[in-house]
Amino acid sequence: MQQTVKRPRKGGKPKSSPRETMETSGVQVISRAAQILKMLASARGLSISTIAEEVGLSRSTVYRILSALEFESLVVTNGPGGYRIGPAITEMAEAGRMTIAELLPHMKRLSTELNETVDLSVLTGNSVTFIEHVVAHRRLQAISAPGLSFPLHCTANGKALLATLTDSRIRELLPGRLEKLTGNTCLLRSQLEVELEDVRSLGYAFDREEHTVGICAIGTAVEGNTKSEYWALSVPMPSSRFYGHENRLVQALLREAERIRAAITRPQHSTDVSPNIR
Repeated sequence: MQQTVKRPRKGGKPKSSPRETMETSGVQVISRAAQILKMLASARGLSISTIAEEVGLSRSTVYRILSALEFESLVVTNGPGGYRIGPAITEMAEAGRMTIAELLPHMKRLSTELNETVDLSVLTGNSVTFIEHVVAHRRLQAISAPGLSFPLHCTANGKALLATLTDSRIRELLPGRLEKLTGNTCLLRSQLEVELEDVRSLGYAFDREEHTVGICAIGTAVEGNTKSEYWALSVPMPSSRFYGHENRLVQALLREAERIRAAITRPQHSTDVSPNIR
């Protein structure tokens, strides 16, 4: 009797087991759900059709994911066919308030030293969103309420956060032609990328009336709860209190950022800050 020997196939990937296929499928669903949540975080409300087009999935798939997220209160309907971030996301964000509470003394000290408002913000989709602030008691103020979102390319905190990302990620977030808000707004992504290289090397970013005429700001990024998460610490002010005072502002901001890193994140060797103002 002749015995048949089965030889392994040449080339190609080995077949996955049913369990491996199920695990891979589960990871993909989580990834898609996270992608949808990030989209909703930077919008007031989006329809199923808009979400499906942006993430490249069928409407039925998006609907199933949204239904599961809605069941867990991670999203809620916002009118007919619209979805927005749900209360469970806010509750999870509040769970991190302990760390934000630890940041407040640093923000208050910086605000007192400069007699200016100090903001704390995070990256949300293609925007920067304010999550906390310490308001200086001055007659002329520059205040951005927590929950408000601004564009990344024309704000000091936005540019500070962009500088923590890879160039490929920045290209994903920003269009080639940027929105003009004032006569000082940078309009070309290629030009902004050059500026971000300076932000990475110097450790801070400026907004010289690029978002709002008459308002300037300085910002820097500090690590958050994880190595991949960053917050932006920024100081906005009327332009009359900014020009000619950049060096003092930079010194104070970076000094406090270094204290934050030493107190909340991994201990780092402190060095004297001697920035070169451009």
